[in-house]
Amino acid sequence: MTEDRTWPAILSTLLAREDLSVSQAEWAMARFMTGEASGAQIGGFLVALQAKGVSVEEVIGFRDAILDEASPIKLPIMSLDIVGTGGDRFGTVNISSMASIVAAAAGTPVVKHGNKAASSLSGSSDVFTSLGINLQLDAEQLVRSFDEAGIAFVHASRFLQGFKHVAEPRAELGIPTVFNFLGPLCNPVRPEASAVGVADLDRVPIFVGVFRLRGASALVFRGDDGLDELTTTGHSRIWEVSRGGLTEHDLEPRDLGIPRADISSLIGGTPEENADVVRRVLGGEKGPVRDIVLLNAAAGLVAYDIAARPETVETPLLSRLREKFELAESVIDSGAAEAKLESWVNATQAAGAR
Repeated sequence: MTEDRTWPAILSTLLAREDLSVSQAEWAMARFMTGEASGAQIGGFLVALQAKGVSVEEVIGFRDAILDEASPIKLPIMSLDIVGTGGDRFGTVNISSMASIVAAAAGTPVVKHGNKAASSLSGSSDVFTSLGINLQLDAEQLVRSFDEAGIAFVHASRFLQGFKHVAEPRAELGIPTVFNFLGPLCNPVRPEASAVGVADLDRVPIFVGVFRLRGASALVFRGDDGLDELTTTGHSRIWEVSRGGLTEHDLEPRDLGIPRADISSLIGGTPEENADVVRRVLGGEKGPVRDIVLLNAAAGLVAYDIAARPETVETPLLSRLREKFELAESVIDSGAAEAKLESWVNATQAAGAR
């Protein structure tokens, strides 16, 4: 029914603290992405939604509208995205970025989605730029570099250009909105495998619900210390989604032989400082940063297996993580991870020069 897809109807629904249908949410977000909505409509919608609280169905509608307006990229959907929501406020080194390179060096196709830093000094795009990776590639150049290196970074600001229409109202509002956590769900390539770290425990049911309703495969996790990663400072919780099913796990890093770390040993700095950490870890430097990178790379590799070979969920998760952790160790110790970074830098530079 079209009468429920008008701004008065949608805003009235939210103000009554009622959830929007998927089609209503998709309609509203489509107006945002195309620039048809006014600043007042965007601001009113975001405030009313934030006051009510977002539902799984609403996020599905938002995601569908965002991806419908995304620039197409012909990268393989049977690929892996290791990504976090951000917002944990710790300012750690770029764990998922390093884990992505290690996973790619292990032979898994990686299509990482990300943007500039929102809650730290150095986001994934910031550190990748400091490493010499050319992020200014168009879709065709990105495919060429991926074909050479087996890893790509899909920059949200380049391929989700509809976000520019909501940037000013979001900045003027100055409060968290649904856009603060939509990013990890909106990779334009729509990879089949996702390893997603969620900082806010209240948001976990949203992510799990979206993956389940899509019939997708994913590992969703959160450190009990509040990290949007599998942590090494203590326990982590993991939600394993496969073909609509859900299994919850608790992980203690010492069960994998990983010594407990202090959060202070994981804190990062500027993009240049974090890039130096990346080079040292991929070059074989041991310590707490290497441990947490290996753990999250293992999670990514497990997530890819869930998508590519769903029967692997029958094996205990700890056994699968242990196997992939050892694989990730060998990838670094053999020099393959360091070589993967070098080949990725060279591939993006060459693609951008054509």
